[in-house]
Amino acid sequence: MIAILAAAAALALWPQNAAPAPSEAAWTWTLYSDDTPVVLANEVPDTANLRSTLECEPGSNVARLTVYGGEQATPGMARITAGSAAAVAEAQAGRGGSLKLALRTDHPVFAAFAAGGPLGVAVGDQRRTVEVPAAHLAKLRRFAELCSG
Repeated sequence: MIAILAAAAALALWPQNAAPAPSEAAWTWTLYSDDTPVVLANEVPDTANLRSTLECEPGSNVARLTVYGGEQATPGMARITAGSAAAVAEAQAGRGGSLKLALRTDHPVFAAFAAGGPLGVAVGDQRRTVEVPAAHLAKLRRFAELCSG
């Protein structure tokens, strides 16, 4: 009887509109290059599910990276790494635990990222990684090309 009451209480607390987490196969990288800004998104298409986005104004040489999810983001100086390259940038906490920063597309870190290396972002003890699978690297390279001045 107690188990039934506990289960009923748990169901009453469950959000009514909670959707199951999307499967790994549902995630993809999508390049939106017809509008300004140019956006490369790691998303589940036609939903609000995002892992990360890269945005830029064409020809600006600056990509704005937002990494979603995880624990509450801490603003501060971020160490960004890809391959053997490293950079430092100011990171800001965004809505819903997201972390935002800007990175030049002509920097060696971005070049190593576009070559296929994961992009690591560390602020204090928090670590986040952005990885673009080989099947989607052409989209990342096209994003960098559109952003370059």
